[in-house]
Amino acid sequence: MDDFKQRYPDACYIKVTWGDMDALQHVNNVAYFRYFEDARIEFFNRDFPLTEMYKCGIGPVISENHASYRKPVVYPDTLLVGISSSHIGEDRFTLHYEVFSTQQQCITTTGSSVAVMFDFNQGQKTAIPADLRAILQRLQQ
Repeated sequence: MDDFKQRYPDACYIKVTWGDMDALQHVNNVAYFRYFEDARIEFFNRDFPLTEMYKCGIGPVISENHASYRKPVVYPDTLLVGISSSHIGEDRFTLHYEVFSTQQQCITTTGSSVAVMFDFNQGQKTAIPADLRAILQRLQQ
């Protein structure tokens, strides 16, 4: 766990709830996309607040999600979700997620999301703001 915390000092902590489980008695695959979203929103609000972007009429829109399930997770557990970035383009970037189970002491799930910066006033893609680009570049691993 110490290695994970060193790689992801700002990892998002998520408590697995009973309702996250499905009939097969493990966390349902859909729950991981909520976990990714929670970590992504926490990242933005900590480093580049979404509310500030939205005031300017821009924001990231997820165009693609992916998850790979390595080990099942069950209630009760606390997960740490670490985020890194890659493929930073003019108007899009990729966020990568690693989910660490404190119960199992290992990474149980990995995933990624492609986000496209969108200008809601113009109804079209827009360039990634320079401040956000700098933050994403620091997250590259």
